[in-house]
Amino acid sequence: MNIQAVEVVRDHNTIHSNVGCRLCGSRLRHKLVDLGMSPPCESFLRADQLDEMERYYPLNVLVCDTCYLVQLKEYMSPDSIFSEYAYFSSFSTSWVAHAKAYCEGITKRLGLGSNSLAVELASNDGYLLQHFLPLGVPVLGVEPAANVARSAIEKGVPTRVDFFGVRLALQLVTEGLRADLIIGNNVLAQVPDLNDFVAGMKILLKPEGVITLEFPHIERLMAENQFDTIYHEHFSYFSLLTIEVMAARHRMRVIDVEELPTHGGSLRVYLANEDSGRSVNERVAQVLDREKRHGLTEMATYASFGQKAQRAKRDLLAFLISAKNEGRKICGYGAPGKGNTLLNYCAIGPDFLDFTVDRNPYKHGRFTPGMHIPIKPIDAIDHAKPDYILILPWNLKDEIIRQMHHTAGWGAKFVVPIPFVTVIDPSELPK
Repeated sequence: MNIQAVEVVRDHNTIHSNVGCRLCGSRLRHKLVDLGMSPPCESFLRADQLDEMERYYPLNVLVCDTCYLVQLKEYMSPDSIFSEYAYFSSFSTSWVAHAKAYCEGITKRLGLGSNSLAVELASNDGYLLQHFLPLGVPVLGVEPAANVARSAIEKGVPTRVDFFGVRLALQLVTEGLRADLIIGNNVLAQVPDLNDFVAGMKILLKPEGVITLEFPHIERLMAENQFDTIYHEHFSYFSLLTIEVMAARHRMRVIDVEELPTHGGSLRVYLANEDSGRSVNERVAQVLDREKRHGLTEMATYASFGQKAQRAKRDLLAFLISAKNEGRKICGYGAPGKGNTLLNYCAIGPDFLDFTVDRNPYKHGRFTPGMHIPIKPIDAIDHAKPDYILILPWNLKDEIIRQMHHTAGWGAKFVVPIPFVTVIDPSELPK
């Protein structure tokens, strides 16, 4: 575990520290936002743990003024976060559909077939690789969380339970495996040693192979005030500017980029070896130019973000206080990592939310870290008939409101906290 002390100077957003950027090594001197102290976002508690001491770590986010990587220090080791994991991708219907469309599209684009190999890093419960099987494309998943990997193996998805990096890449190559396609969906942010991870992908990739990486776009995170997507298991936050630097450090090129609506606005970048014959799509230059126009090379742009997070906190608390003072019953929907950042930053506990619900049975009967809000099955909403339902995975709000449209029958309304409080009446929406 790499825990380093930082001396914080309390003037504006400039800091003095001995911490180096995890990508380029430059000294980190600028701050994006300080969300205070928070427990690990996936450390859901059993009832018998509620009286025990919880671990809290800072959520103080720094910015590199050389490569523009937005980052947390490594307060927690990956092994302590991911060896057993509470997040199963397959519980999001829209995310599985997104993965299926990707598999079908990339198979055609790259001409993948029975002699190809698609490798997904952080393959979770097989939510994505399962869609390659009926297409006849051989696959391999790499997933460090054994409990999640078991679900993938039960679906017929070959899965290696391990962390990915140079060590594992060399081992796979020794076993005769090289990848035509390497997939990393929402994993790059979760890697503290970025250079080891990317060097591993370089080793495993065939000369004309392609890497695709999906991650929340820092441009959208700041524009849409998505501060709750900051938590300890996300060590880094990326722009295309940063990805270009990262690729070049490992003798690769960005050959294409797609902008996606997932997770509040993501990028899907395509990387290839620098000496491959693949051409570069014009979209790469367009996104890079826009990022520069929007100030992603200027530290003042990052420094202004903290004020937006503070305003969102005040708005949400003002709404909840008013509703509770009026005698309204409020519950949550979902228990995602981002929800726990929001709840702890705003100090929202059972005094505001009676409970929250989640589709994942692993979380049922447990309590959210820090704030200790009980987590129940979805049908608890039907029994309680709350006046307001706070949607914590706001990136899935459309899917959730469709699923729970029947709550309009007793007059319930949905509350979306990001970018600022919005109240949605399902009775005014089509079924």
